[in-house]
Amino acid sequence: MRVMVLVKATKSSEAGEMPSEQLMADMGTFNEALVKAGIMRTGDGLKPSSAGVRVRFSGKERMVTDGPFVETNELVAGYWLWEVASMDEAIEWVKRCPNPMPEDSEIEIRPFYEPEDFAKADPSGKLREREEALRDAISLQSAQVQSYLFFSGRCEEALSFYTEVLAAKVGMMMRFSECPDPLPEGMLQPGFENKIMHADFTVGKTNLMASDGCGESGSYEGFRLSLTVSTEADAARVFNALSEGGKIDMPLGKTFWSPCFGMVTDKFGIGWMVTIPDPANS
Repeated sequence: MRVMVLVKATKSSEAGEMPSEQLMADMGTFNEALVKAGIMRTGDGLKPSSAGVRVRFSGKERMVTDGPFVETNELVAGYWLWEVASMDEAIEWVKRCPNPMPEDSEIEIRPFYEPEDFAKADPSGKLREREEALRDAISLQSAQVQSYLFFSGRCEEALSFYTEVLAAKVGMMMRFSECPDPLPEGMLQPGFENKIMHADFTVGKTNLMASDGCGESGSYEGFRLSLTVSTEADAARVFNALSEGGKIDMPLGKTFWSPCFGMVTDKFGIGWMVTIPDPANS
C-alpha cells in the first residue's frame, strides 16, 4: 500500500528555522535505510506557509490568499511517499525517524486511495484506465534519451580528439579489465581487455556516453549529432577541426533556417551537423 507520511509544521519550521547539521545527517541516515528497504519513493521538505498561497473554491469563484496561514499544527513542513506492506509497517518506520523538529512534533500517516476504491464511481473502468495512462505519462516525463556511441576500439582516441577540438570533458571511464562482473564467454573480442567498456563525456551542456563495444565493427547510419554554437567563428572552428581526417558532407553556409550550417563526418565515422541559431528565431 502507498502512504503519504506528513511532517507537521511547528513554530520553528514556520519561522523558517533550518535544521541543524546533526539533524540533517540523522535524517539522511534514516532516508538511506528507507531506500535500502525499498520503501521510500520520494520525499521533500516544504518552505514555511509564508512562502505559499491557498486557492479557495466557491462555486465558480477562485480566490487566492497569500501565506502565512494560522493554525500551525495543521500545516505540513515536509513529506514522504512510501510503499509499505501495511499501516503497522509504516508506523514502525515512523517510530524510527529522528524527531524532525527541535521542539515536540508530529508525523501523520495517510493511506492513498487505490484505483479499486473508486470502482463504484467508475463501473466501466474507463476512468481508471485514463488515470493509469496519465500516471504512465508522468513517469516518462523524467525519462532521458542519450546518445551512446561505439568506437570499435578507438574510443579512447575519440575522447581525446573531442576533448581537443570540442573542449569535451570526460567523466566516468571504465575498461573491460575493470568490470566487476565477468563477461559472458566469447563476448569480448581478443585484445579488447583494456579497451573502454563505458565512458561518459560532455560537450557544452550535453552529456554523451561512449564505449569501444565488444569488438564489432559498426557504422553510424541514420543519425547525426547536432552541435549548436553561438557564432559563425565558433562554427567554422569546430567544423574545420571535426573535418580533419574526416569528410565534409555539406560545406558551411547560409540556409533558410540558419545563417551558418554544415555537415561533416569525423574520422571516427560520427556525423555532425554544425549550426548557429537564426537570430530571427531566437
